[in-house]
Amino acid sequence: MSANLTLILTASFLIGCGVYLILERSLSRVLVGLLMMGNGVNLLFMVSAGPAGKPPIIGSAPTDDMTDPLPQALVLTAVVIALGTTAFLLAMAHRSWQLNGNDDVQDDVEDAAIRRLAATDDVSDSHELAHEATAEDLATDEVYEEEGAEQ
Repeated sequence: MSANLTLILTASFLIGCGVYLILERSLSRVLVGLLMMGNGVNLLFMVSAGPAGKPPIIGSAPTDDMTDPLPQALVLTAVVIALGTTAFLLAMAHRSWQLNGNDDVQDDVEDAAIRRLAATDDVSDSHELAHEATAEDLATDEVYEEEGAEQ
């Protein structure tokens, strides 16, 4: 079995461009990148299926040149999932356009606060509360162990 080098290079180009576009902030570019990457992966599935052969029909005599139906089923499933994801991203981009006038994804306020805490290496209040709760739990565990030893 020999793979077609042109199809492999085309699939890798589609996947590479798709990953690059997914890393952008614009939802329309993310959508195009997702579609390009999905088509590249689908192309790789079809390349891995091997050369075209006889259709896999039940009742026909088994032959060596029968086409494997599993990659075809995987590609069909991937196309359906891509259609649903495309509809969801288009709805998100449309709603973002209605609210903000653009489809750029903004930074989350909480993510920025966590990033600043990590940069300054400050201990957050929740971290201190977790250590206090741990000390209380240890004291409670010691009391239960002493009661168990007495019995």
